[in-house]
Amino acid sequence: MQIRAGLDLWGLINRMCMMAAAANVLWSLLPQLLLLVPDSHKATENMTTISPVSSLTHRPFSKERRLQLREDARRMFYWGYDNYMHHAFPDDELNPINCSGRGHDWEDLSNTNINDVLGDYSLTLVDTLDTLAIMGNTSEFKRATQLVLQYVSFEKCTTVQVFEATIRVLGALLSAHLLIQDPAQPLGSISPQEYSGELLELAHDLGARLLPAFENTTTGLPHPRVNLCYGVPADGTLETCTAGAGTLTVEFTLLSRLLGDPVYESLARRSTRALWERRHKHTGLVGNVINIQTGQWTGRMSGLGAGIDSFYEYLLKSYILFGEREDLEMFNEMYQSVMRYLKRGRSCRDVFRETEVHNPPYYVNVDYATGRILNYWVDSLSASFAGVQVLAGDLEEAICTHAFHYSIWRRYKAMPERFNWQQKASNVHFYPLRPELVESTYLLYQATHNPFYLHVGRDILESLERHAKAKCGYATLHNVVHKTHEDRMESFFLSETCKYLFLLFDTENVVNRHASDYLFTTEGHLIRLDPTLRERVWKKESRGYCGDPTQAIARTNESFVTHSCSMYAASRRYTLPLTPMELGNIEALVGLYGNTNT
Repeated sequence: MQIRAGLDLWGLINRMCMMAAAANVLWSLLPQLLLLVPDSHKATENMTTISPVSSLTHRPFSKERRLQLREDARRMFYWGYDNYMHHAFPDDELNPINCSGRGHDWEDLSNTNINDVLGDYSLTLVDTLDTLAIMGNTSEFKRATQLVLQYVSFEKCTTVQVFEATIRVLGALLSAHLLIQDPAQPLGSISPQEYSGELLELAHDLGARLLPAFENTTTGLPHPRVNLCYGVPADGTLETCTAGAGTLTVEFTLLSRLLGDPVYESLARRSTRALWERRHKHTGLVGNVINIQTGQWTGRMSGLGAGIDSFYEYLLKSYILFGEREDLEMFNEMYQSVMRYLKRGRSCRDVFRETEVHNPPYYVNVDYATGRILNYWVDSLSASFAGVQVLAGDLEEAICTHAFHYSIWRRYKAMPERFNWQQKASNVHFYPLRPELVESTYLLYQATHNPFYLHVGRDILESLERHAKAKCGYATLHNVVHKTHEDRMESFFLSETCKYLFLLFDTENVVNRHASDYLFTTEGHLIRLDPTLRERVWKKESRGYCGDPTQAIARTNESFVTHSCSMYAASRRYTLPLTPMELGNIEALVGLYGNTNT
Protein backbone atom coordinates (compact mmCIF):
# COMPACT_ATOMS: atom_id res chain seq x y z
CA MET A 1 0.00 0.00 0.00
CA GLN A 2 1.19 3.48 -0.83
CA ILE A 3 -0.64 6.48 0.59
CA ARG A 4 -0.83 9.37 -1.82
CA ALA A 5 -1.11 12.83 -0.37
CA GLY A 6 -3.69 15.27 -1.64
CA LEU A 7 -6.63 12.98 -2.40
CA ASP A 8 -10.00 12.84 -0.65
CA LEU A 9 -10.59 9.56 1.19
CA TRP A 10 -13.14 10.71 3.72
CA GLY A 11 -15.11 12.69 1.20
CA LEU A 12 -15.13 9.67 -1.11
CA ILE A 13 -16.43 7.40 1.64
CA ASN A 14 -19.09 9.89 2.70
CA ARG A 15 -20.31 10.30 -0.88
CA MET A 16 -20.54 6.54 -1.26
CA CYS A 17 -22.37 6.20 2.03
CA MET A 18 -24.91 8.86 1.05
CA MET A 19 -25.91 6.67 -1.90
CA ALA A 20 -27.52 4.12 0.42
CA ALA A 21 -30.20 4.28 3.08
CA ALA A 22 -29.53 3.02 6.59
CA ALA A 23 -28.08 -0.47 6.24
CA ASN A 24 -30.21 -2.27 8.80
CA VAL A 25 -30.68 -5.17 6.39
CA LEU A 26 -27.22 -6.36 7.45
CA TRP A 27 -28.34 -8.29 10.48
CA SER A 28 -31.05 -10.17 8.65
CA LEU A 29 -28.20 -12.01 6.91
CA LEU A 30 -26.55 -13.23 10.06
CA PRO A 31 -28.49 -16.47 10.59
CA GLN A 32 -26.18 -17.92 7.94
CA LEU A 33 -23.46 -17.89 10.57
CA LEU A 34 -25.29 -20.53 12.57
CA LEU A 35 -23.79 -22.95 10.09
CA LEU A 36 -20.36 -22.16 11.51
CA VAL A 37 -21.14 -23.62 14.95
CA PRO A 38 -21.08 -27.39 15.45
CA ASP A 39 -24.28 -28.67 17.08
CA SER A 40 -22.21 -30.44 19.72
CA HIS A 41 -20.44 -27.29 20.88
CA LYS A 42 -20.60 -26.74 24.63
CA ALA A 43 -18.86 -24.06 26.66
CA THR A 44 -16.52 -25.40 29.29
CA GLU A 45 -17.01 -24.63 32.95
CA ASN A 46 -14.58 -21.71 33.02
CA MET A 47 -15.32 -20.25 29.61
CA THR A 48 -17.74 -17.49 28.81
CA THR A 49 -20.68 -19.02 26.94
CA ILE A 50 -20.15 -18.10 23.29
CA SER A 51 -22.97 -17.47 20.90
CA PRO A 52 -22.52 -17.28 17.15
CA VAL A 53 -22.47 -13.77 15.71
CA SER A 54 -25.92 -14.39 14.31
CA SER A 55 -27.46 -14.75 17.75
CA LEU A 56 -26.40 -11.29 18.88
CA THR A 57 -29.53 -9.83 17.34
CA HIS A 58 -31.90 -10.39 14.46
CA ARG A 59 -33.48 -6.95 14.80
CA PRO A 60 -32.53 -3.84 12.88
CA PHE A 61 -30.32 -1.43 14.80
CA SER A 62 -32.89 1.24 15.47
CA LYS A 63 -32.23 4.85 16.36
CA GLU A 64 -33.89 4.24 19.71
CA ARG A 65 -31.54 1.36 20.48
CA ARG A 66 -28.52 3.41 19.44
CA LEU A 67 -29.55 6.32 21.67
CA GLN A 68 -30.16 3.94 24.56
CA LEU A 69 -26.63 2.58 24.17
CA ARG A 70 -25.26 6.11 24.01
CA GLU A 71 -26.84 6.77 27.38
CA ASP A 72 -25.52 3.44 28.70
CA ALA A 73 -22.02 4.55 27.67
CA ARG A 74 -22.57 7.90 29.35
CA ARG A 75 -23.70 6.19 32.57
CA MET A 76 -20.67 3.92 32.43
CA PHE A 77 -18.39 6.94 32.20
CA TYR A 78 -20.04 8.73 35.11
CA TRP A 79 -20.03 5.63 37.31
CA GLY A 80 -16.25 5.69 36.98
CA TYR A 81 -15.80 9.47 36.99
CA ASP A 82 -18.12 10.30 39.89
CA ASN A 83 -16.60 7.57 42.05
CA TYR A 84 -13.11 8.81 41.22
CA MET A 85 -14.05 12.35 42.23
CA HIS A 86 -15.78 11.19 45.42
CA HIS A 87 -13.33 8.55 46.63
CA ALA A 88 -9.97 9.24 44.97
CA PHE A 89 -9.43 12.83 43.82
CA PRO A 90 -6.88 14.46 44.04
CA ASP A 91 -5.01 11.13 43.86
CA ASP A 92 -4.08 9.81 40.44
CA GLU A 93 -6.35 6.79 40.13
CA LEU A 94 -9.36 5.11 41.69
CA ASN A 95 -9.27 1.78 43.47
CA PRO A 96 -12.79 0.70 42.44
CA ILE A 97 -13.09 -2.21 44.85
CA ASN A 98 -11.84 -0.56 48.04
CA CYS A 99 -13.27 2.83 47.04
CA SER A 100 -10.04 4.71 47.66
CA GLY A 101 -7.38 6.65 45.81
CA ARG A 102 -4.00 5.59 44.48
CA GLY A 103 -0.89 7.65 43.74
CA HIS A 104 2.85 7.28 43.37
CA ASP A 105 4.22 4.26 45.25
CA TRP A 106 6.65 5.90 47.65
CA GLU A 107 7.13 2.67 49.60
CA ASP A 108 8.46 0.80 46.56
CA LEU A 109 10.10 3.19 44.12
CA SER A 110 11.04 0.25 41.88
CA ASN A 111 7.36 -0.43 41.21
CA THR A 112 7.43 0.88 37.65
CA ASN A 113 4.02 -0.63 36.88
CA ILE A 114 2.60 2.12 39.10
CA ASN A 115 5.28 4.78 39.20
CA ASP A 116 5.82 5.08 35.45
CA VAL A 117 2.24 6.33 35.21
CA LEU A 118 1.26 7.89 38.52
CA GLY A 119 3.11 11.11 39.30
CA ASP A 120 0.88 12.54 42.05
CA TYR A 121 -0.73 15.00 39.62
CA SER A 122 -4.43 13.98 39.66
CA LEU A 123 -3.90 11.93 36.54
CA THR A 124 -7.45 10.67 36.00
CA LEU A 125 -8.98 14.14 36.19
CA VAL A 126 -6.40 15.62 33.81
CA ASP A 127 -6.70 12.71 31.37
CA THR A 128 -10.50 12.98 31.33
CA LEU A 129 -10.98 16.71 30.64
CA ASP A 130 -11.85 16.47 26.95
CA THR A 131 -14.19 13.51 27.53
CA LEU A 132 -16.35 15.80 29.67
CA ALA A 133 -16.45 18.35 26.85
CA ILE A 134 -17.27 15.72 24.20
CA MET A 135 -20.16 14.45 26.33
CA GLY A 136 -21.55 17.97 26.48
CA ASN A 137 -21.06 18.55 30.21
CA THR A 138 -19.81 22.12 29.91
CA SER A 139 -20.32 22.97 33.58
CA GLU A 140 -18.34 19.98 34.83
CA PHE A 141 -15.61 20.64 32.26
CA LYS A 142 -15.24 24.18 33.62
CA ARG A 143 -15.23 22.92 37.21
CA ALA A 144 -12.72 20.19 36.40
CA THR A 145 -10.45 22.71 34.67
CA GLN A 146 -10.51 24.93 37.75
CA LEU A 147 -9.71 21.92 39.95
CA VAL A 148 -6.76 21.04 37.72
CA LEU A 149 -5.44 24.59 38.01
CA GLN A 150 -5.96 24.51 41.77
CA TYR A 151 -4.51 21.09 42.59
CA VAL A 152 -2.11 20.02 39.85
CA SER A 153 1.54 20.92 40.23
CA PHE A 154 4.63 19.35 38.75
CA GLU A 155 6.77 20.47 41.66
CA LYS A 156 6.89 16.83 42.68
CA CYS A 157 10.05 14.75 42.99
CA THR A 158 8.39 11.78 41.32
CA THR A 159 10.18 9.70 38.70
CA VAL A 160 7.83 9.06 35.80
CA GLN A 161 8.06 7.60 32.33
CA VAL A 162 8.50 10.24 29.64
CA PHE A 163 6.14 8.40 27.29
CA GLU A 164 3.28 8.10 29.80
CA ALA A 165 3.61 11.67 31.07
CA THR A 166 3.60 12.91 27.48
CA ILE A 167 0.59 11.06 26.11
CA ARG A 168 -1.60 11.14 29.23
CA VAL A 169 -0.81 14.48 30.88
CA LEU A 170 0.87 16.77 28.36
CA GLY A 171 -1.55 15.72 25.63
CA ALA A 172 -4.57 16.17 27.88
CA LEU A 173 -3.54 19.69 28.90
CA LEU A 174 -2.87 20.73 25.32
CA SER A 175 -6.15 19.25 24.07
CA ALA A 176 -8.21 20.99 26.74
CA HIS A 177 -6.41 24.29 26.13
CA LEU A 178 -7.05 24.13 22.39
CA LEU A 179 -10.73 23.27 22.89
CA ILE A 180 -11.13 26.22 25.23
CA GLN A 181 -9.33 28.57 22.84
CA ASP A 182 -11.35 27.48 19.79
CA PRO A 183 -13.29 30.66 18.90
CA ALA A 184 -16.14 28.61 17.38
CA GLN A 185 -16.70 26.70 20.67
CA PRO A 186 -18.12 23.69 18.78
CA LEU A 187 -18.51 21.66 21.99
CA GLY A 188 -20.45 24.40 23.73
CA SER A 189 -19.43 27.25 25.99
CA ILE A 190 -16.58 25.46 27.78
CA SER A 191 -14.22 28.35 28.52
CA PRO A 192 -13.79 28.88 32.27
CA GLN A 193 -14.28 32.41 33.49
CA GLU A 194 -11.20 34.59 33.01
CA TYR A 195 -9.22 31.75 31.43
CA SER A 196 -5.96 33.09 30.03
CA GLY A 197 -3.95 30.08 28.94
CA GLU A 198 -3.19 28.51 32.32
CA LEU A 199 -3.45 24.96 30.97
CA LEU A 200 -0.84 25.79 28.35
CA GLU A 201 1.36 27.18 31.12
CA LEU A 202 1.01 23.88 33.00
CA ALA A 203 1.85 21.97 29.81
CA HIS A 204 4.90 24.17 29.31
CA ASP A 205 6.05 23.49 32.86
CA LEU A 206 5.69 19.73 32.39
CA GLY A 207 7.38 19.80 28.99
CA ALA A 208 10.36 21.66 30.43
CA ARG A 209 10.68 19.04 33.17
CA LEU A 210 10.76 16.27 30.55
CA LEU A 211 13.55 17.89 28.51
CA PRO A 212 16.42 16.47 30.64
CA ALA A 213 15.51 13.07 29.17
CA PHE A 214 17.20 14.20 25.96
CA GLU A 215 20.45 15.28 27.63
CA ASN A 216 23.64 13.19 27.61
CA THR A 217 22.46 10.79 24.95
CA THR A 218 24.70 10.14 21.97
CA THR A 219 21.89 9.01 19.66
CA GLY A 220 19.23 11.64 20.31
CA LEU A 221 16.98 8.98 21.81
CA PRO A 222 15.61 10.08 25.20
CA HIS A 223 16.12 8.40 28.55
CA PRO A 224 12.88 6.57 29.33
CA ARG A 225 12.36 8.15 32.77
CA VAL A 226 12.93 11.50 34.44
CA ASN A 227 12.48 12.83 37.92
CA LEU A 228 10.34 15.95 37.76
CA CYS A 229 12.68 17.72 40.22
CA TYR A 230 16.20 16.77 39.20
CA GLY A 231 16.11 15.07 35.82
CA VAL A 232 17.39 11.65 34.81
CA PRO A 233 17.90 9.29 37.77
CA ALA A 234 21.51 8.27 38.31
CA ASP A 235 20.54 4.60 38.27
CA GLY A 236 18.26 4.90 35.26
CA THR A 237 18.26 2.34 32.47
CA LEU A 238 19.84 3.08 29.10
CA GLU A 239 17.24 1.07 27.21
CA THR A 240 13.98 2.40 25.84
CA CYS A 241 11.22 0.90 23.76
CA THR A 242 10.50 2.07 20.24
CA ALA A 243 7.08 3.43 21.14
CA GLY A 244 8.52 5.28 24.13
CA ALA A 245 11.04 7.16 21.98
CA GLY A 246 8.88 7.39 18.85
CA THR A 247 5.55 8.59 20.24
CA LEU A 248 6.44 12.14 21.24
CA THR A 249 6.09 14.12 18.01
CA VAL A 250 2.40 15.03 18.26
CA GLU A 251 2.43 16.47 21.78
CA PHE A 252 5.93 17.96 21.59
CA THR A 253 5.28 19.58 18.21
CA LEU A 254 1.96 20.97 19.43
CA LEU A 255 3.75 22.47 22.41
CA SER A 256 6.45 23.99 20.21
CA ARG A 257 4.00 25.54 17.78
CA LEU A 258 1.76 26.93 20.50
CA LEU A 259 4.74 28.44 22.34
CA GLY A 260 6.75 29.47 19.30
CA ASP A 261 9.69 27.50 20.70
CA PRO A 262 11.33 24.95 18.35
CA VAL A 263 13.13 22.99 21.06
CA TYR A 264 10.41 20.45 21.86
CA GLU A 265 9.61 19.62 18.25
CA SER A 266 13.25 19.36 17.22
CA LEU A 267 14.07 16.93 20.03
CA ALA A 268 11.04 14.73 19.34
CA ARG A 269 11.77 14.65 15.62
CA ARG A 270 15.43 13.87 16.23
CA SER A 271 14.34 10.89 18.32
CA THR A 272 11.97 9.64 15.61
CA ARG A 273 14.68 10.00 12.97
CA ALA A 274 17.14 8.12 15.18
CA LEU A 275 14.80 5.14 15.25
CA TRP A 276 14.10 5.41 11.55
CA GLU A 277 17.78 5.52 10.62
CA ARG A 278 18.33 2.30 12.57
CA ARG A 279 15.71 0.27 10.72
CA HIS A 280 17.18 -2.83 9.17
CA LYS A 281 18.65 -2.21 5.74
CA HIS A 282 17.03 -5.32 4.21
CA THR A 283 13.66 -5.66 5.93
CA GLY A 284 13.02 -2.00 6.76
CA LEU A 285 11.79 -3.10 10.19
CA VAL A 286 12.69 -1.74 13.62
CA GLY A 287 13.13 -3.69 16.84
CA ASN A 288 11.20 -3.04 20.02
CA VAL A 289 13.97 -2.10 22.49
CA ILE A 290 17.07 0.01 21.81
CA ASN A 291 20.08 1.25 23.77
CA ILE A 292 20.01 5.05 23.75
CA GLN A 293 23.80 5.36 23.91
CA THR A 294 24.97 2.69 21.48
CA GLY A 295 21.97 2.78 19.17
CA GLN A 296 21.96 -1.02 19.11
CA TRP A 297 18.73 -2.96 19.17
CA THR A 298 18.56 -5.00 22.37
CA GLY A 299 15.05 -6.19 21.59
CA ARG A 300 14.86 -7.78 18.14
CA MET A 301 11.11 -8.27 18.01
CA SER A 302 9.16 -6.33 15.40
CA GLY A 303 5.39 -6.42 15.73
CA LEU A 304 2.26 -4.32 16.05
CA GLY A 305 1.81 -4.43 19.81
CA ALA A 306 3.37 -3.23 23.06
CA GLY A 307 6.65 -1.39 22.76
CA ILE A 308 6.21 -0.42 19.13
CA ASP A 309 2.51 0.13 18.28
CA SER A 310 2.19 3.91 18.55
CA PHE A 311 5.43 4.51 16.63
CA TYR A 312 3.59 3.64 13.41
CA GLU A 313 0.55 5.60 14.53
CA TYR A 314 2.46 8.82 15.17
CA LEU A 315 4.30 8.77 11.87
CA LEU A 316 0.90 9.04 10.21
CA LYS A 317 -0.80 11.33 12.70
CA SER A 318 2.14 13.74 12.74
CA TYR A 319 1.75 14.11 9.00
CA ILE A 320 -1.99 14.67 9.31
CA LEU A 321 -1.55 17.39 11.92
CA PHE A 322 1.58 19.16 10.73
CA GLY A 323 1.98 18.30 7.05
CA GLU A 324 5.64 17.26 7.24
CA ARG A 325 6.25 15.12 4.15
CA GLU A 326 9.07 13.28 5.89
CA ASP A 327 6.52 11.73 8.28
CA LEU A 328 4.36 10.50 5.42
CA GLU A 329 7.35 9.01 3.59
CA MET A 330 8.50 7.19 6.73
CA PHE A 331 5.02 5.82 7.34
CA ASN A 332 4.61 4.59 3.77
CA GLU A 333 7.88 2.71 3.83
CA MET A 334 7.27 1.28 7.29
CA TYR A 335 3.76 0.15 6.34
CA GLN A 336 5.10 -1.67 3.29
CA SER A 337 7.62 -3.50 5.49
CA VAL A 338 4.91 -4.45 7.97
CA MET A 339 2.70 -5.86 5.23
CA ARG A 340 5.60 -7.76 3.69
CA TYR A 341 7.14 -9.33 6.79
CA LEU A 342 4.53 -9.32 9.59
CA LYS A 343 1.40 -10.34 7.76
CA ARG A 344 0.47 -13.98 7.34
CA GLY A 345 -2.44 -15.58 5.55
CA ARG A 346 -4.32 -14.50 2.49
CA SER A 347 -4.70 -10.96 1.23
CA CYS A 348 -7.86 -9.31 2.46
CA ARG A 349 -8.60 -8.41 -1.13
CA ASP A 350 -8.66 -12.16 -1.92
CA VAL A 351 -11.00 -12.66 1.01
CA PHE A 352 -13.56 -10.32 -0.50
CA ARG A 353 -13.29 -11.87 -3.98
CA GLU A 354 -13.44 -15.57 -3.11
CA THR A 355 -16.05 -17.73 -1.41
CA GLU A 356 -13.76 -20.27 0.25
CA VAL A 357 -10.74 -19.12 2.17
CA HIS A 358 -8.94 -21.36 4.64
CA ASN A 359 -5.94 -19.18 5.42
CA PRO A 360 -7.28 -16.06 7.16
CA PRO A 361 -5.04 -12.99 7.48
CA TYR A 362 -3.30 -12.08 10.73
CA TYR A 363 -0.07 -10.45 11.93
CA VAL A 364 2.86 -12.00 13.78
CA ASN A 365 5.92 -10.92 15.75
CA VAL A 366 9.15 -11.40 13.82
CA ASP A 367 12.88 -10.85 14.11
CA TYR A 368 13.43 -7.34 12.77
CA ALA A 369 16.48 -8.43 10.72
CA THR A 370 15.27 -11.70 9.20
CA GLY A 371 11.47 -11.51 9.22
CA ARG A 372 11.30 -14.94 10.86
CA ILE A 373 8.57 -15.56 13.44
CA LEU A 374 9.90 -15.04 16.98
CA ASN A 375 6.88 -16.15 19.01
CA TYR A 376 3.26 -17.15 18.62
CA TRP A 377 1.36 -14.49 20.50
CA VAL A 378 -0.28 -11.18 19.80
CA ASP A 379 -1.01 -8.61 22.48
CA SER A 380 -4.05 -6.47 23.05
CA LEU A 381 -2.38 -3.22 21.99
CA SER A 382 -2.11 -4.48 18.42
CA ALA A 383 -5.89 -4.11 18.11
CA SER A 384 -5.24 -0.41 17.51
CA PHE A 385 -3.57 -1.12 14.16
CA ALA A 386 -6.93 -1.47 12.43
CA GLY A 387 -7.57 2.16 13.37
CA VAL A 388 -4.26 3.20 11.86
CA GLN A 389 -5.23 1.35 8.69
CA VAL A 390 -8.52 3.25 8.59
CA LEU A 391 -6.67 6.57 8.79
CA ALA A 392 -4.32 5.34 6.09
CA GLY A 393 -7.28 4.43 3.88
CA ASP A 394 -6.57 0.71 3.73
CA LEU A 395 -10.10 -0.26 4.71
CA GLU A 396 -10.07 -3.86 3.50
CA GLU A 397 -7.04 -4.64 5.66
CA ALA A 398 -8.56 -2.73 8.58
CA ILE A 399 -11.72 -4.83 8.39
CA CYS A 400 -9.71 -8.07 8.53
CA THR A 401 -7.41 -6.85 11.31
CA HIS A 402 -10.39 -5.80 13.40
CA ALA A 403 -12.21 -9.10 12.80
CA PHE A 404 -9.26 -11.07 14.20
CA HIS A 405 -9.16 -9.09 17.45
CA TYR A 406 -12.93 -9.00 17.83
CA SER A 407 -12.98 -12.80 17.55
CA ILE A 408 -10.62 -12.93 20.53
CA TRP A 409 -12.92 -10.55 22.41
CA ARG A 410 -15.95 -12.71 21.63
CA ARG A 411 -14.18 -15.72 23.02
CA TYR A 412 -13.49 -14.17 26.43
CA LYS A 413 -15.88 -11.19 26.49
CA ALA A 414 -12.68 -9.26 27.16
CA MET A 415 -9.25 -8.87 25.58
CA PRO A 416 -6.42 -10.83 27.23
CA GLU A 417 -3.14 -8.98 27.35
CA ARG A 418 -1.55 -11.73 25.25
CA PHE A 419 -3.17 -14.39 23.12
CA ASN A 420 -1.23 -17.36 21.70
CA TRP A 421 -2.60 -17.97 18.23
CA GLN A 422 -0.78 -21.30 17.86
CA GLN A 423 -2.20 -22.74 21.10
CA LYS A 424 -5.46 -20.83 20.60
CA ALA A 425 -5.33 -19.70 24.21
CA SER A 426 -4.70 -16.69 26.40
CA ASN A 427 -1.28 -16.79 28.03
CA VAL A 428 -1.33 -13.42 29.83
CA HIS A 429 -4.80 -13.28 31.29
CA PHE A 430 -5.36 -9.79 32.63
CA TYR A 431 -7.31 -7.00 30.91
CA PRO A 432 -6.96 -3.44 32.27
CA LEU A 433 -9.99 -2.15 30.30
CA ARG A 434 -7.86 -1.06 27.36
CA PRO A 435 -9.48 0.99 24.55
CA GLU A 436 -7.73 -0.26 21.41
CA LEU A 437 -10.47 -2.54 20.09
CA VAL A 438 -13.15 0.06 20.87
CA GLU A 439 -11.13 2.75 19.09
CA SER A 440 -10.78 0.65 15.94
CA THR A 441 -14.48 -0.24 16.06
CA TYR A 442 -15.39 3.44 16.26
CA LEU A 443 -13.10 4.43 13.39
CA LEU A 444 -14.36 1.62 11.18
CA TYR A 445 -17.95 2.67 11.78
CA GLN A 446 -17.04 6.25 10.93
CA ALA A 447 -15.41 5.09 7.70
CA THR A 448 -18.01 2.55 6.56
CA HIS A 449 -21.27 3.36 8.40
CA ASN A 450 -21.78 -0.39 8.51
CA PRO A 451 -24.08 -1.14 11.49
CA PHE A 452 -22.12 -4.31 12.16
CA TYR A 453 -19.75 -2.13 14.19
CA LEU A 454 -22.61 -0.76 16.28
CA HIS A 455 -23.34 -4.34 17.30
CA VAL A 456 -19.68 -4.88 18.09
CA GLY A 457 -19.76 -1.79 20.30
CA ARG A 458 -22.88 -3.02 22.03
CA ASP A 459 -21.21 -6.36 22.72
CA ILE A 460 -18.16 -4.63 24.22
CA LEU A 461 -20.20 -2.24 26.33
CA GLU A 462 -22.42 -4.97 27.73
CA SER A 463 -19.42 -7.19 28.45
CA LEU A 464 -17.70 -4.41 30.39
CA GLU A 465 -20.87 -3.69 32.34
CA ARG A 466 -21.36 -7.33 33.20
CA HIS A 467 -17.81 -8.37 34.01
CA ALA A 468 -15.85 -5.25 35.06
CA LYS A 469 -18.31 -3.17 37.10
CA ALA A 470 -17.27 -2.87 40.74
CA LYS A 471 -18.55 -1.23 43.90
CA CYS A 472 -17.03 2.15 43.06
CA GLY A 473 -16.15 2.08 39.37
CA TYR A 474 -14.84 -0.46 36.87
CA ALA A 475 -12.05 -2.84 37.77
CA THR A 476 -9.24 -4.40 35.79
CA LEU A 477 -9.97 -8.02 34.98
CA HIS A 478 -7.20 -9.97 36.67
CA ASN A 479 -8.16 -13.05 34.68
CA VAL A 480 -10.28 -12.91 31.53
CA VAL A 481 -11.18 -16.59 31.85
CA HIS A 482 -12.48 -16.48 35.41
CA LYS A 483 -13.44 -12.76 35.34
CA THR A 484 -11.72 -12.09 38.66
CA HIS A 485 -11.00 -8.44 39.48
CA GLU A 486 -7.92 -6.40 40.31
CA ASP A 487 -8.39 -3.20 42.32
CA ARG A 488 -7.35 -0.66 39.71
CA MET A 489 -9.12 1.58 37.20
CA GLU A 490 -6.55 3.09 34.84
CA SER A 491 -7.13 6.62 33.59
CA PHE A 492 -7.47 5.51 29.97
CA PHE A 493 -10.73 3.76 30.77
CA LEU A 494 -12.41 7.16 31.13
CA SER A 495 -10.26 9.09 28.67
CA GLU A 496 -10.51 6.54 25.84
CA THR A 497 -12.64 3.43 26.34
CA CYS A 498 -15.76 5.27 27.51
CA LYS A 499 -15.16 8.15 25.11
CA TYR A 500 -15.00 5.94 22.00
CA LEU A 501 -18.04 3.93 23.10
CA PHE A 502 -20.02 7.13 23.61
CA LEU A 503 -18.98 8.57 20.25
CA LEU A 504 -19.74 5.31 18.46
CA PHE A 505 -23.40 5.62 19.42
CA ASP A 506 -23.66 9.44 19.43
CA THR A 507 -23.72 9.90 15.68
CA GLU A 508 -25.08 13.44 16.03
CA ASN A 509 -22.10 14.56 18.12
CA VAL A 510 -20.26 17.51 16.57
CA VAL A 511 -17.06 15.44 16.58
CA ASN A 512 -18.79 12.92 14.31
CA ARG A 513 -20.66 15.43 12.17
CA HIS A 514 -17.34 17.13 11.45
CA ALA A 515 -15.14 14.04 11.77
CA SER A 516 -12.66 15.18 9.15
CA ASP A 517 -11.87 18.26 11.25
CA TYR A 518 -10.56 16.30 14.23
CA LEU A 519 -7.85 13.83 15.17
CA PHE A 520 -7.37 11.81 18.34
CA THR A 521 -3.95 11.39 19.91
CA THR A 522 -2.77 7.95 20.95
CA GLU A 523 -4.35 8.60 24.38
CA GLY A 524 -7.62 9.64 22.76
CA HIS A 525 -7.25 13.39 23.29
CA LEU A 526 -9.15 15.46 20.76
CA ILE A 527 -7.22 17.88 18.54
CA ARG A 528 -8.98 20.07 16.01
CA LEU A 529 -7.02 20.29 12.78
CA ASP A 530 -5.94 23.86 12.26
CA PRO A 531 -3.78 25.27 9.45
CA THR A 532 -1.99 27.46 11.99
CA LEU A 533 -0.61 24.32 13.64
CA ARG A 534 1.16 23.61 10.37
CA GLU A 535 3.14 26.83 10.72
CA ARG A 536 6.54 27.05 12.33
CA VAL A 537 6.01 30.35 14.06
CA TRP A 538 9.70 30.86 14.74
CA LYS A 539 10.42 30.73 11.01
CA LYS A 540 7.34 32.72 9.95
CA GLU A 541 6.54 30.21 7.25
CA SER A 542 4.10 27.43 6.50
CA ARG A 543 5.08 24.17 4.94
CA GLY A 544 1.53 23.92 3.59
CA TYR A 545 -0.15 20.90 2.14
CA CYS A 546 1.75 19.09 -0.62
CA GLY A 547 4.27 21.93 -0.66
CA ASP A 548 1.63 24.59 -1.36
CA PRO A 549 1.29 27.04 1.54
CA THR A 550 -2.14 28.13 0.27
CA GLN A 551 -3.60 24.67 0.77
CA ALA A 552 -2.89 23.79 4.39
CA ILE A 553 -5.21 20.94 5.16
CA ALA A 554 -7.86 21.02 7.83
CA ARG A 555 -9.25 17.57 7.16
CA THR A 556 -8.24 14.47 9.05
CA ASN A 557 -9.04 11.77 6.55
CA GLU A 558 -9.22 13.68 3.30
CA SER A 559 -5.45 13.46 2.95
CA PHE A 560 -5.10 9.84 1.96
CA VAL A 561 -6.51 7.37 -0.45
CA THR A 562 -5.49 3.88 -1.52
CA HIS A 563 -6.77 1.55 -4.18
CA SER A 564 -8.74 -0.32 -1.54
CA CYS A 565 -10.76 2.79 -0.67
CA SER A 566 -12.42 2.85 -4.04
CA MET A 567 -13.31 -0.83 -3.55
CA TYR A 568 -15.55 -0.08 -0.56
CA ALA A 569 -18.85 0.29 -2.40
CA ALA A 570 -21.90 1.76 -0.69
CA SER A 571 -23.74 -1.49 -1.31
CA ARG A 572 -21.46 -3.23 1.19
CA ARG A 573 -23.28 -1.46 3.99
CA TYR A 574 -26.00 -4.06 3.35
CA THR A 575 -23.72 -7.01 4.03
CA LEU A 576 -21.37 -8.31 6.67
CA PRO A 577 -17.93 -6.65 6.47
CA LEU A 578 -16.54 -10.16 5.88
CA THR A 579 -18.23 -13.19 4.40
CA PRO A 580 -19.64 -15.77 6.84
CA MET A 581 -17.02 -18.23 5.60
CA GLU A 582 -14.16 -15.85 6.34
CA LEU A 583 -15.54 -14.88 9.73
CA GLY A 584 -15.72 -18.57 10.53
CA ASN A 585 -12.11 -19.09 9.49
CA ILE A 586 -10.90 -16.20 11.67
CA GLU A 587 -12.94 -17.47 14.61
CA ALA A 588 -11.42 -20.93 14.13
CA LEU A 589 -7.95 -19.35 14.09
CA VAL A 590 -8.46 -18.06 17.64
CA GLY A 591 -10.24 -21.21 18.84
CA LEU A 592 -13.55 -19.45 19.38
CA TYR A 593 -15.49 -22.71 19.27
CA GLY A 594 -12.83 -25.01 20.69
CA ASN A 595 -12.85 -27.04 23.87
CA THR A 596 -10.03 -25.27 25.70
CA ASN A 597 -10.75 -23.40 28.93
CA THR A 598 -7.80 -21.00 28.78
